[in-house]
Formats: sequence, structure tokens, C-alpha cells
Amino acid sequence: MNLPAPITLFTPSWHAELELGYARFGDSTRPVQRRHKGPLRVQKHLYAEGPEVCQHIIVHPPGGIAGGDRLDISASVGTDAWAQITSPGAAKWYRAAGPAYQKLDLRVAAGATLEWLPQETIIFSDAQAELSTSIDLEGGARLFYWDVVALGRPASGERFDLGHFQAHLDIRRDGQLLWHERQRIVGDDGLLDSPIGLDGQPVFATLLVTGEIDSELLEKCRSLPNDVRGDLTQLPGLLVARCLASEALLARGWLIDLWRLLRPALLGREATPPRIWST
Repeated sequence: MNLPAPITLFTPSWHAELELGYARFGDSTRPVQRRHKGPLRVQKHLYAEGPEVCQHIIVHPPGGIAGGDRLDISASVGTDAWAQITSPGAAKWYRAAGPAYQKLDLRVAAGATLEWLPQETIIFSDAQAELSTSIDLEGGARLFYWDVVALGRPASGERFDLGHFQAHLDIRRDGQLLWHERQRIVGDDGLLDSPIGLDGQPVFATLLVTGEIDSELLEKCRSLPNDVRGDLTQLPGLLVARCLASEALLARGWLIDLWRLLRPALLGREATPPRIWST
């Protein structure tokens, strides 16, 4: 007796890769590598601040990340080059039966500068998002890095009741660990509402920038008028800022205000917001 073949459920998924490289030529930073596979691209490079700073906007055409998807992004900034990388809008991680992944690998050579300034990441309820970031700095390389994470969709009345979000972040300089962080948040976890956790706030943000500032500038940053619960800590060679917020827009606004104050002091250039942030 011949039995019917079992039915296999196929869930389509995307595996996307993006590899970027930048180098300094005279007074200009230019892209020297741009390799992509799958639905991950960068738009044409821009020079809103002049030739020294090369700006790229990473685009993920599907508009969201679903179960089984995998994004691998790497960027290498060569000696004395300056790259600024952002995104056109929020990254959305959808509800799914299985995990989706993002791996980010950033390398910054001696004398180079990297600004990694994406817009927010939205983790839908019942999503399974797993992110891993590794940043390697050489010599006097400079880094300005931030991320904003929104759990659920409060404006739609959606709490983060199911699924999970986890993130790994390591920053090294010349092989020595500067920052090591592990996060894991499970849907409906008690820490979502606990005063020692997110205290009922669905959005949290982190800013990490190499260098040190004086007490006067630190206090000025702490005194910024805002609607978030945030603070800054100066560690040896690394400034850390954190906040909790009710909306991603508030958290991002706070990070941008800090960037306006810190960029001239730590990177030596006035802050010129990318036009894409206003669209």
C-alpha cells in the first residue's frame, strides 16, 4: 500500500549580505567596495558635508525582517577615512514561527572615523529577533554608534507579550575588549514593567562614542530638555548614554541632540543631520 508523501510546509526567507569598504584619497573619502547579495543595498554615496565625510544610506527593500531571514552587514573604514552610515526608516522585525538574524561586523582602521546612526528598530510582538554586532577599532580609530529599540507597537495598542529580542555587542580596540553587552528580553517578561527593568517604557536606546569629555560638557548633555529618562556615563576612553522612552521618536530626538553636542567636541566637526532623517 502506497501512502501519500508527507506535506512539507515551506516558509520563504531572505538571506541578504552587504559588504562596504571606504578609503581616503587626498581630502576625500570614497567607497572602494560595495558588494551585495539578496535584498540589501546602499543608495548612492553622498557628500553633504564636503568630500571628507562619505555618507551611505542602507536600504532593505522588503521593508521588514521575518522568520528565517538573515542579514549580514560588514563595513570597513580605511586609514584616515570617514564614513557615516544611516537608514531611511525604521527596521521592522515581524512576528514569526522561528528566529530571524542580523550580524553586523564593523572595522575601523587607525585614524579613521565611523558614524553608525541607523533609525529605530521595531520588534513586533511574537517576533524572534537575534542581533549580533562586533566592532573592531585600530589605534586611534573613532566611533560614534547608536541604536534605538522599540518593543511592540504602543501606538497600535500592541505590547511585547510574545516572542523574544536578543542582542550581542562587543567593541574592541587593538584586540582589547572595551565593551561587552548581552541583552535578552522575552515577551511579557516581568522586567518590562519592573522599576529595575524597562519600567513600563517600550523603547530603549544606547549611544556609545569613543573619547572623553570634560565635566562641563557632560553636565550640559545631562541638562538637555527632553521627554526621556536618560543619563550618561564617562568610562575610560568611552562615553555611554542610555535612555528609556514612551516613543521611538523621543529617544531618537534625544540621541540627535547629544550628537549635536558631542560631535564637535569628540570628532571635530559640527553636526549636520542627514536629509533622510527629515523625510
